[in-house]
Amino acid sequence: MTSICSYLRPDIASMAGYTPGEQPKVGEILKLNTNENPYPPSPAALEAIGSFATPRGAELLRRYPDPVGVDFCKAAAGALGVRPENIIIGNGSDDILTILTRAFVPQGGTIVSPTPSYLLYETLARLQGARFVTVPFTDNWQLPDPWPQRGASITFLPNPNSPSGTVLSLDSIRRLTEQLNGPLIIDEAYADFADGNALELVREGLPVVVTRTFSKGYGLAGLRFGFAVADPTLISHLVKVKDSYNCDTISLAAATAAISDQHWLLENRRLVLATRARLANELANLGFEVTPSHANFVWCRHPSHPAPPLYTALKNEGILVRLMHYPPHAPGLRITVGTEAGTSRLLAALARLVG
Repeated sequence: MTSICSYLRPDIASMAGYTPGEQPKVGEILKLNTNENPYPPSPAALEAIGSFATPRGAELLRRYPDPVGVDFCKAAAGALGVRPENIIIGNGSDDILTILTRAFVPQGGTIVSPTPSYLLYETLARLQGARFVTVPFTDNWQLPDPWPQRGASITFLPNPNSPSGTVLSLDSIRRLTEQLNGPLIIDEAYADFADGNALELVREGLPVVVTRTFSKGYGLAGLRFGFAVADPTLISHLVKVKDSYNCDTISLAAATAAISDQHWLLENRRLVLATRARLANELANLGFEVTPSHANFVWCRHPSHPAPPLYTALKNEGILVRLMHYPPHAPGLRITVGTEAGTSRLLAALARLVG
């Protein structure tokens, strides 16, 4: 009998697929590997979630959700200084990236991104039957100028970047848009921890899309919600491409409450940035080479202690960090900024390992 898998597209059958960070289920694990926020989300978001355990909530859950998230778009527009029609919602920012890939990239097209960066971009290219081309960052994590890949169907630019946590100036991004013959997608998953963002470029009318997530700054990784900001006419076309109801009623309510609570976001940012500074300083004191970060993680290597054995030793102590390898570079450790107590536990373990 013929296996049903034999009918798969050959490129899908042969691809490795994106590998998320490890998600442990049990035990006293210190989880610093997937850049989740170490603190609970806004009380307003939790209240919105809890409101569905009522008769009125049950009635709302019986119905389909708002397909375009009108209330969320209004709240986000007020918080970000854009118009509601500039916004499209998604089931996490990965959904937004998928929608954009569907809309812009034909089969046989080309997706380009700098490297090292987010590993999902290559998976999206493979799913679309497109070529994936990378352009190395310079030694100081800037873009080469001139940009060598100008005719891509779509160019992804993570800013702040992962795994480095570095940022590019708005002027350098403007220069990139002038050299491209296609759209630039600015992936701002970590923008809530940076000193600026690229929303101004959307307001200027440049051919860019800015994507955001609630998984990092808003502490709602388990909820799965993201959005994009772009030209309103483009948004009207992207709505045709997305799944009919790609965000559920609970996530819409929680995200609307969360983005309306900017006081919570600013206080959370203050806590994370203070711990980030401590983590970077103390890693440097232990001899690590630490890249200055504008995200909620740090990227580091130790000149005399390779990253793979350190990763394994930390895991054996119940501490998960992310081991990442982008040949030809040596592997490095990407470490999420945790609580003060979690950071102390991590640093104590590393001091024993490299001391």
